[in-house]
Amino acid sequence: MIKMVKADGRSEYEFLKSVRDRSSDTDRDVTAIVSDIINNVRKNGDKAVEEYTIKFDGKAPEFFEVPREEIEKSVSMCDPDFVSTLRKAADNIRDFHARQLQQSWLTTKDNGVILGQRIRGLEKVGLYVPGGTAAYPSSVLMNAVPAKIAGVKELIMVTPPLKNGKPNPDIMAAAMIAGVDRVFLMGGAQAIAALAYGTESVPKVDKIVGPGNIFVATAKKLVYGVVDIDMIAGPSEILVLADESANPTYLAADLMSQAEHDRMASAILVTTSYVIAERTIAEIYRQIQTLSRKDIIDESLTNFGAVIVCKDMEKAIEMANSLAPEHLEVCCKDPMEFVGKLDNAGSVFLGNYSPEPLGDYFAGPNHVLPTSGTARFFSPLSVDSFIKKSSFIYYTESALRADHDDIVRFANTEGLTAHANSIIVRFE
Repeated sequence: MIKMVKADGRSEYEFLKSVRDRSSDTDRDVTAIVSDIINNVRKNGDKAVEEYTIKFDGKAPEFFEVPREEIEKSVSMCDPDFVSTLRKAADNIRDFHARQLQQSWLTTKDNGVILGQRIRGLEKVGLYVPGGTAAYPSSVLMNAVPAKIAGVKELIMVTPPLKNGKPNPDIMAAAMIAGVDRVFLMGGAQAIAALAYGTESVPKVDKIVGPGNIFVATAKKLVYGVVDIDMIAGPSEILVLADESANPTYLAADLMSQAEHDRMASAILVTTSYVIAERTIAEIYRQIQTLSRKDIIDESLTNFGAVIVCKDMEKAIEMANSLAPEHLEVCCKDPMEFVGKLDNAGSVFLGNYSPEPLGDYFAGPNHVLPTSGTARFFSPLSVDSFIKKSSFIYYTESALRADHDDIVRFANTEGLTAHANSIIVRFE
């Protein structure tokens, strides 16, 4: 079960290092298998995808591309209350992400120069959505809604079929509500390869987003460069900062809400109070008994969980910034006091009534977040993830003449005489 660590300048950082190192190794066997799958799909297209679908999913679906009427019909197959929840969540996600939308711009100068930047959505984006026990309609919303706001012209979703060869109706309902354009029933590395290189049926896309298992993540890594990808996601993680005012019942519940994701998930409490630390551990023991994923939670907390006691909040914040967690909860008396000091986190949850599942499903900010310490330099998925920018320049003859000497000097200093010549010939 979860361990207690006293911050002494050494013990806590040894533990944090073990958390960082848990997802650093590349599985060579997986890479070899995925490489073969990608090459086969690249060479044989739909035939290879169908063979892998039968091999891994049990049978080929009735249709690889789901007809539009089937997508629309899926809504009537779902619990009406759940459909209502999907719509509310989509509205919140749409409202938040609409504020991220950038506009093209240009500026003019007195000498006639015009400079600017053009912004537009990507042409085609592929969205991978896991199936089976890891089928998460929330991920459909979180990926598809900002893509459509960005102006993506065609959003193509791939998801494995159910054992009966049919699509998951909850996933289809989320796809319809979020504005997905096309859906193909295929999963695994073969689906990533189909999106990256195109097949007879599946269009080649410009970018691939969405979560998946190690085979999907490895495939995304291998096709990066042929297409863009969102990120390589590691195991889920949460760090909770708590002072003496925090509620141990809430803290325990929030730690376990992340630990249940994966045996490799990391859940860490950093607190300034021994009393809070001890009571939270006791609450974990009490609450875990009734949870369906008890074994996964227990293994996650045992291997990658900890309750770390620090001398003060300054030290706790230092640790949070060092770990750069995917999710960071601030359960303190005045959480807003620390917002400007928490520089490295995927998403920050402030106060006792902003638990991490609120962000996973409903509040509006994206739940596709950087993991494994990459929040030091990566940002959450956003509208920016689905746009491309290009700049434009217009100079008059007199404006170029005025800058002639400086440009030629730059080019000659770098030894690029043809660059210099391109300027010189215009004024000889």
